[in-house]
Amino acid sequence: MEFCPMCGTMLQIELPRHDIPSRFFCHNCPYVSPIQPGVKIKSKQLLVKKGIDPIISHDDMKNAPTAEVPCPNCRHDKAAYMEIQTRSADEPATIFYACLNEKCKHRWND
Repeated sequence: MEFCPMCGTMLQIELPRHDIPSRFFCHNCPYVSPIQPGVKIKSKQLLVKKGIDPIISHDDMKNAPTAEVPCPNCRHDKAAYMEIQTRSADEPATIFYACLNEKCKHRWND
């Protein structure tokens, strides 16, 4: 993927026609750049999904306070919780819960 050095827009590829070789061009400004010989052009790129890291780890929840909140998964009556401000200060904080049932350990938030 190439970007225009003048305006930062992603460059488009113009395929060869008549006596004009393949080249990159910017659809936002007049920038044009020839494609160097031997450069391979791929039309598809496989994307690799990144893993999702939890906001709060299991270790964080080990020392968290507990509350009598029923787990939506197993209905166990106790859960550890942490309150974190995830949005702007004028909105309420998000409460993250972790079920204390060793067989369940379900996590949810309010």
